[in-house]
Amino acid sequence: MNRIDQTFAANKEKGASTLIPFITVGDPDLVTTVEIIQQLEQAGADILELGVPYSDPLADGPVIQASSSRALKHQVSIVDCIRVAGRAREAGVQMPFILFTYYNPVLQLGFDRFFALLAENDISGAIIPDLPVEENEEVRALCESHGVHLIPLVAPTSKERVQKITKTAHGFIYCVSSLGVTGTRIQFASGVEEFITDVRRSTDLPVAVGFGISSREQVERFEKVCDAVVVGSAIVRKIGESVPLLENPSTRQEGLAQIREFVRALKG
Repeated sequence: MNRIDQTFAANKEKGASTLIPFITVGDPDLVTTVEIIQQLEQAGADILELGVPYSDPLADGPVIQASSSRALKHQVSIVDCIRVAGRAREAGVQMPFILFTYYNPVLQLGFDRFFALLAENDISGAIIPDLPVEENEEVRALCESHGVHLIPLVAPTSKERVQKITKTAHGFIYCVSSLGVTGTRIQFASGVEEFITDVRRSTDLPVAVGFGISSREQVERFEKVCDAVVVGSAIVRKIGESVPLLENPSTRQEGLAQIREFVRALKG
């Protein structure tokens, strides 16, 4: 069974919500990324999105764009990002990994090598935000044949489009809390809970919500209406704030601890 399915099944049995952090791989460097992944699992993260740094991001707000810029200074590639998952496994990390990447790096790498690397490094899912459902049939079929879940993003648009997306989905449905790019928010679009409820009616898969969630209070709000909560920009910002500590050997553990405790507070 796919690790993502196992995690949701286990949490459902316990009556627990699923926390899905997002980080940008290579921010501030690849070695530190592996250490951060270990800290996130210790903090209670259930599933992790590994963001591939990209120079022209469609869905990313300024915080994640800045983290991508930091990573790209070290020429971090999609292959590097995938192999980080394998290095984290060697370090003992067990939680499922989802690769968050735009379509062009996958296309440039080639499907055969892409899926071989996912298998080799034990990555359970992929999110490709610029690959719409109308154009994802080939990639979706390849994912299914390789046991990888292609996780769809669903925005608050028409019910007909929601049903079209959820009909062919695997793993879970990722609901976007509001239209626009990623980034922390104080307020969310009106009707977001109703939107999530509509999505739940259209699928038997677990439903997650993300984009803008940055505090324990907001996590608790959405735990009431969905199975999982994704937190990205808030964690990426915390990592960015911790870079001076992480780069100094004498304060490195303090920086890692700050990131761990930030995520632990989100988990509650």
